[in-house]
Amino acid sequence: MDINTIIDSGAQAFKQKLMEICKNRELSSFCPATVEVLTDAVKQAVVSAGLATFKAAIESYEEPAITIEREGKTYRYKYTSSRRFLTLFGEVQIARRIYQQDRGGLSIAPLDERWGMANEFVTLDVQEAVLYSVAHNTPEETEGLLKKCALFNPSSTTIKRIANKVGGFFEQNKEPIREMVMHMETIPDDAHALVCSLDGTNILLNEKGKRQGRPLERPKTDTAKDTTAYRNAMVGCLSLYAQRKEDEEHPERLVSRYVGRMPEEKAIAFKADVEFEMRHILKLPQSQGLKKILLMDGQRSLWKYVDGTPLYDGFERLIDFYHTTEHLSKAAEALHGKDSPDAKAWFEKYRKELLENEDAPNAVIRSMYYHRKTLRLTKGRKAALKAELTYFQNNKGKMLYADFLKRGLPIGSGPVEAACKSVVKTRLGRSGMRWSRTGGQNILVFRAYVKSDRWENCWAAFKQLRLAA
Repeated sequence: MDINTIIDSGAQAFKQKLMEICKNRELSSFCPATVEVLTDAVKQAVVSAGLATFKAAIESYEEPAITIEREGKTYRYKYTSSRRFLTLFGEVQIARRIYQQDRGGLSIAPLDERWGMANEFVTLDVQEAVLYSVAHNTPEETEGLLKKCALFNPSSTTIKRIANKVGGFFEQNKEPIREMVMHMETIPDDAHALVCSLDGTNILLNEKGKRQGRPLERPKTDTAKDTTAYRNAMVGCLSLYAQRKEDEEHPERLVSRYVGRMPEEKAIAFKADVEFEMRHILKLPQSQGLKKILLMDGQRSLWKYVDGTPLYDGFERLIDFYHTTEHLSKAAEALHGKDSPDAKAWFEKYRKELLENEDAPNAVIRSMYYHRKTLRLTKGRKAALKAELTYFQNNKGKMLYADFLKRGLPIGSGPVEAACKSVVKTRLGRSGMRWSRTGGQNILVFRAYVKSDRWENCWAAFKQLRLAA
């Protein structure tokens, strides 16, 4: 590569484009419009310089061999062909030597192979910028954003193709990518507790499903729009907390890692992804002294899963305090009536007890039994109270909030509740959005890495695997 020739190519293109634009524009007076003209002129000149420099640099690495060998076969030079590539400076035409066997068949462009662009149109740096944006915005929004602030302008269709292609690669290689990412990470020195939380949130799929809501009041043709295919997408959150300090109300959350999966039967892939992350943390030497906690809401299927999985043996179990207080509020209404002063007083008393008294769950149950005998309750309120009694009796062993607070441990599953919104709903739950399971998963994998502050590491892992493929 002759660096002087390459520099001259870029400098000449910059000068030529700048002169071409400026000589046809009115620049004699200075005003805001003049600045706009100059800004546009410099931008276009930079694009021209970048493309010329890039083209000259890439083409300088071409090797003018007559024949090449591939897997014991000889390929002979046939012709030179230009091909378009989308770079950070826009689309550029690169001339490459094409080789083929004498009897025809597969054509090879060694130059494309050498810079990792065989069968590719978009360079890796463009792919990264596009996918980082797609993790936050729709392809149409990404197209508009890049037109405003980038030198390359892919269409929304191209953006979708990039997301689907790279998303498919991530899914096929998710374990090696995760392993490479995890090996770049360490547990913070001041980590005191590891908290695992699992939860789900509904999203609308682009497929038929059973109608939900009120039944039709009159005959109507059944179409795809008349059906509702809401299904539960799953989110896992593994958080590391510091020891709570004396002047702090809650312990500091140091880091959170998220896993997101589209709806699937029995959440098999989701559980496997969470377990993969968990095993990596637990095998690190720094994890040996951590307090290990499962902190979730009262969803029975998730508790049944973790209780039946040996990986979670030794984890303390706690139901999210907010969900417990929701059931406490329902019990107060069942006992004393909705919005009554007695209901409010009963709720406040036992909410405080749960935070301060280790025997509070039993005290709540005793109080509900006592008031059920002494108060005259309607049939409906008796049924509601029975449901809350069952809830507290079944889960009282997971309501040790006073004990957790004394030890400086978290009692709320706020991170995973927030993740359901930030990882899934904010991006996939917009008005009118319907998702295929594959398309939604492509977005979730990028978004989970971004929200976990892992993007740089995940992209480095992806590039290493992609270029080695």
